[in-house]
Amino acid sequence: MGRAFNGKKVELLAPSGTMETFRSMVKANCDAIYLGGKTLNMRMIRKGYNFSDKEIQEATKMAHDVDKKVYVTVNNMLNEYEINEATEYLHLLNNIDVDGIIVQDLGVLQICKEHNLNKFEIHSSVMMNVHNIESAKILKELGVSRVVLSREMDLKTAKLLQREANIETEYFVHGDICAVNDANCYYSSIVLGNSSNRGRCFKHCRWPYIMKKDGSVFPTKYPLAAKDMYMYEYIPELIEANITSFKIEGRMRDTDFIINLVNTYGEAIDRYIEDPLSFNRKKGAGELFEHRKRDFTTAYAFSKPSLDFINTRYEGTGKFYSTGKVFSVPTEEPIITDEAINETLGELNKYSIKAPSNYNLSVKVNNYDQAKLCIDLGVDRIYLPCEVLAPDKFITLEQLQHLSNMKNKTDIYLNLPQVMNELQFDMIDNYLNKYGHLFDGLLVSNIGAVKKYANKYALVTDYNLNIYNHKSLEFYKALGIKEASVSIEIKRNELAKFINMSETPLELIVHGPLRVMYLDYNLYENTKALKAIEKSDNKYVDNGVLVLMTDKGENPVYIDQNLRNHLFTSKELCLLPILEGLNFQKPISFRIEGQTYTRDELKSIIEVYKKAIIDKSKGRDLFLHMKSSRAGFTLGALSFKFI
Repeated sequence: MGRAFNGKKVELLAPSGTMETFRSMVKANCDAIYLGGKTLNMRMIRKGYNFSDKEIQEATKMAHDVDKKVYVTVNNMLNEYEINEATEYLHLLNNIDVDGIIVQDLGVLQICKEHNLNKFEIHSSVMMNVHNIESAKILKELGVSRVVLSREMDLKTAKLLQREANIETEYFVHGDICAVNDANCYYSSIVLGNSSNRGRCFKHCRWPYIMKKDGSVFPTKYPLAAKDMYMYEYIPELIEANITSFKIEGRMRDTDFIINLVNTYGEAIDRYIEDPLSFNRKKGAGELFEHRKRDFTTAYAFSKPSLDFINTRYEGTGKFYSTGKVFSVPTEEPIITDEAINETLGELNKYSIKAPSNYNLSVKVNNYDQAKLCIDLGVDRIYLPCEVLAPDKFITLEQLQHLSNMKNKTDIYLNLPQVMNELQFDMIDNYLNKYGHLFDGLLVSNIGAVKKYANKYALVTDYNLNIYNHKSLEFYKALGIKEASVSIEIKRNELAKFINMSETPLELIVHGPLRVMYLDYNLYENTKALKAIEKSDNKYVDNGVLVLMTDKGENPVYIDQNLRNHLFTSKELCLLPILEGLNFQKPISFRIEGQTYTRDELKSIIEVYKKAIIDKSKGRDLFLHMKSSRAGFTLGALSFKFI
């Protein structure tokens, strides 16, 4: 049933969450259907959805009988306990001839490579956050046949990427989207122990927040609640941008709703292919609008969205699609308790050994003064940011040279942007060509940067590459990385097993407010568009920093020079009380996330951790005498246990 326009393949990809929906969907006007199994996929939150192994086999046969394809989502992060399960599952999918799998975790690619599982195509999930040409190129080299493009990518860039990388592209054209960049939201893990990268997002973006800045309160209610993606009227532009697959979100949608939606899109695509010159973009649009669950947006397809990106309709708030129940309610970040400390130490002691305390200390800084302080205090490594949080500015060449001259035994790494578009690659290439000799390595956050710089610099991967298991780590090691940051989502009974299985040096974040949301969407625009309703100072950070507030706390949102927003936890991660359990006979660096601290605050924290590294048994006592400059201390995701 394949479609084509002017020699270009056009696929309408439809969702299915149950066999009931699937039986109707194979008769609908689509070319392919994607679905998930009972585990290892990104829609694990609702009971009664997803497919058993037997149902996947039955669904695949039904689809093939009518010349349609089936893609299976194996698109969450895997922990060490799930590697064997994933291996067996991938063998099953290979044997029943599904047409493709959709993957987030590079550990899945590693398993497929090791076991020669090649009967299906491999598509990179949107959760892989493919946002530049370098990423698409390396994924193609690694056997990926299609990339699901970042939802923050415009169609102009999508066309360029497809042309340069010569790989099939898939684009979300309708349905639920996030305000936060794909795979860069960790709030659900840190607060509730449910990872949005493991299919259990509790929708913190749809909590009601009041906004504060400059001592004023602004009447926002759901400032992170995005509208639904809507590209129905822009089918010609999607095809012109060389998008192969038009993806409709909605595996958790009711059958009648999603079938009608798919058929409406399918009919419109057919009309355009049949007679593009008389194509009526508006035909059918009124019906879609009338039956919408949220209001509509074209998001980033044509330009960076402004405040009209945010929804105020019923399901745009904190409600489930069909039941009207809330996803979750504002919840305080977990505090550190004796029970949490003891249980975490108990898990660590299952794998740790009596090893000497010989761990390096690194610090991520935001400005020259912090960097100089770290060198003065003998920190082993500092990370200088490309994305600088206001009001600081990017380090000058004179300051960089001074740091290089005085660094002694401190290594200086450049922390590349978390998301790198082609302009940023161009800028950084030029900068490194001139001044790269002043750096000992790079901290990288996307696979494209790994590909481009692995043979030129020592690379450390940052936590948002979501390395959660040793198979993924093996994959990145083969690409040339020297060290990897442990995912901040890892739980207390996952950490020690991961460290024990890893053969690559690791870095573990041990202190600091954690950046749990990374947004191209600019929340600061609210303060220009809205009128303040009252006066109120921020509790823990300078009034110049925007704060999102609920009755459970205040989350600071910093802005960088590229106008990207960085939402941090209100509490400080602090692993001092469990350091004594981190005894492994392999290199581990401890890292302080120091960007948001004053110089004096950072100095005190570094001095405490230097003492703890000399004798980790003193960590708990040092913690008891430590005062938080924020809303308190937390163990983050280590507060929770994988069950």
